[in-house]
Amino acid sequence: MIGRTVDESTPWWPEEHASDSDQPNVVYIVLDDLGFSQLGCYGSDISTPNMDRLAAEGLRYTNFHTTAMCSPTRASLLTGRNPHSTGVSFVSELDTGFPNCRGKVRKDTAMLSEVLLEEGYNAFAVGKWHLAPGKEQSHIGPFDGWPLGRGFEHFYGFMRGATDQFHPDLVEGNQRVSQPKSVEEGYHLTEDLTDQAIHYIRTQKSEAPKKPFFCYLSYAAPHAPHQAPKEFIEKYKGKYDKGWDLTREEWFERQKEMGLIPQDTVLPPSNPGVKAWEELSKDEQRLYARMQEVFAGFLEHTDYHIGRFIDNLRDLGQLDNTLIVLLSDNGACGMGGEGGMVNSWTPSYNAVPEILEEKLARIDELGGPTANSHYPAGWAQAGNTPLKWYKTFTHAGGIRCPLIIRYPEKIKDPGAVRSQYHFVTDIMPTVLELISVEMPTEYKGVPQKPIQGTSLLYTLADGMKATRKKVQHFEIAGNRAIWNNGWKAVARHLPDTSFDDDVWELYDTVHDFTESNDLAAVYPEKVKELVALWWEEAEKYDVFPLDSRSLEQRLKLITQRREMPEGPVQRVYYASPAIHIGNQIPDLRNKIFQIEAELHRAGTGDDGVIVAHGDHSGGYTLFIQENRLVFHYNFSNLESYTIRSTAELPLGSYSITVTFAKTGDDEGIIRLFANGKQIGEGEIGHTFALGFSRSNFYIGQNGRSPVGSFYRSPFPFKGKLEKVSFTIEPYKEDLEALVLEELLTE
Repeated sequence: MIGRTVDESTPWWPEEHASDSDQPNVVYIVLDDLGFSQLGCYGSDISTPNMDRLAAEGLRYTNFHTTAMCSPTRASLLTGRNPHSTGVSFVSELDTGFPNCRGKVRKDTAMLSEVLLEEGYNAFAVGKWHLAPGKEQSHIGPFDGWPLGRGFEHFYGFMRGATDQFHPDLVEGNQRVSQPKSVEEGYHLTEDLTDQAIHYIRTQKSEAPKKPFFCYLSYAAPHAPHQAPKEFIEKYKGKYDKGWDLTREEWFERQKEMGLIPQDTVLPPSNPGVKAWEELSKDEQRLYARMQEVFAGFLEHTDYHIGRFIDNLRDLGQLDNTLIVLLSDNGACGMGGEGGMVNSWTPSYNAVPEILEEKLARIDELGGPTANSHYPAGWAQAGNTPLKWYKTFTHAGGIRCPLIIRYPEKIKDPGAVRSQYHFVTDIMPTVLELISVEMPTEYKGVPQKPIQGTSLLYTLADGMKATRKKVQHFEIAGNRAIWNNGWKAVARHLPDTSFDDDVWELYDTVHDFTESNDLAAVYPEKVKELVALWWEEAEKYDVFPLDSRSLEQRLKLITQRREMPEGPVQRVYYASPAIHIGNQIPDLRNKIFQIEAELHRAGTGDDGVIVAHGDHSGGYTLFIQENRLVFHYNFSNLESYTIRSTAELPLGSYSITVTFAKTGDDEGIIRLFANGKQIGEGEIGHTFALGFSRSNFYIGQNGRSPVGSFYRSPFPFKGKLEKVSFTIEPYKEDLEALVLEELLTE
């Protein structure tokens, strides 16, 4: 009641959640592209003592499954719904125009962060997000698909599917930020993310000691690029000279000894495309062994920092009051191909494969800040021991993943192994059951889809109970599978073919851990039964429409749904004093273009970058150095072109201009001008890839790492830069470059 005075009025305050709660904290630790066998506690010889300790104090699951790809797994993990039902059935950069593939988690599938926030928790997200469409990962948003728009109160990490470990594309809150120290000062992303997670928790416990928190700690590791401090890599020098075949056999035997797999498990033949180690040349063996040494060091380095995070919980007295869930988002990644990559952002994007001699020449760079390496598929196959295939496949190698859960209050046999069948949607209902919270039927006015997962809380106390999950469907990039009461039907789909032509395999997974004995010809009626069930589940959980198009065809839809200008297009960027842009980037590939900058220089020392798109792995940069204008194009460290002005630049206010004219299908001439007067020119090639970089686009600086070796990043322009204009013709505005890089690697 409100009267004329306070004495005549009745005050009211909204109900607040008590900060004194006995609810447990919740921590998700997500590793990226970690195969079934790559942790020490899952059979490998890689040193992961801290994750092994979590397993020894908790439980290891050997029958846990994900969606076979990063974005869909994360959507399901955070919502408890199947990926297509969340609107994220593929990498978040792709929006097909259909509800099942919008690249953004739907509002009717609220995230665990949103639910827990309403229950009095604080919520922090640290690391990889990859749940916002590429077109929304810009300075202008919208931000409702970013972490702070989905219930998290703090976010520090990166938005896309991967980033450089030494020069990451960092975001804090809704703003891009610079890394806190340089590589020379010892920077590495894994350490930085761990520091931030520790900071959030220590600050929260300082202000509200008994208030619970939810920390979503999603590392970039061990996803490519494989990069780590040299001292971690050198621990493994010579260890993998024995090759991937023997390593796979040794890990297989260790898994049997650990009781992770049945004693009668069959190790399948090598995946197609993986050569026997003995068939490789000595140079190939030397290179590929080093690539695995780098990966092993990378994983051990990650484990070290996970140990720091766990020790922090212990120091705060919070470890035993915290539910810790550690998992991988999919199986090991075979996209390194037959020969691996030194620059994993070259062959896929610029269509020019690295040759062995080029890779050998850079072997000493592997794992360091100037290489973006990825190991060959043979090592990914070993990483998935004893399973077939890799990430993106719905065979076990793509979807059967490590899962470790630690929560002493419920676990009575720490160190044990659990074999009940479960899926990534089952984690959220487990948390809700543990804290006795029902999923709301409505959240912020939006009616909610029911939780689609099955809680696995019952498995914490009893490893002998039968699995409560009865059926689970899978679909990723056309590959399909269905599991029902121990039977699994699976079909690999070839792009641009009819789904009616898919060949379904049949496995008795109770007695065939590795899916080695195809029983489709023996039990054709069981195949028909499971395929029919797949179609039922697919309709129930929003899988339709199935998409049989190749990646290239899917990319075409991006341009087909836009009206393209007939004439030249101009884009203007304003420096303030320096900006970097992650999305709205000029596409210069094989196009006639002009770059014009308006600037003021008071002295010859006013040098620096005018515009740059790229980093050490490739790109172009326009800069002033030693009072001369320079245009440099780094074609993925395979070849480079540098055009430097023959005359010194004037001082005062003036414009500089760069023009490009084609002289062939894949070549042309760059000309440099100051106030309309030509001051330099030179030829460049490989123009099909010019302006095509995984890194960001910068005005007034070259953040992260330099495109060339002429300067150290960020090399900001010291004069006054008003604006930079791009005029491009003939022009076809598209986001193909931005989408393609995610589709082919994430």
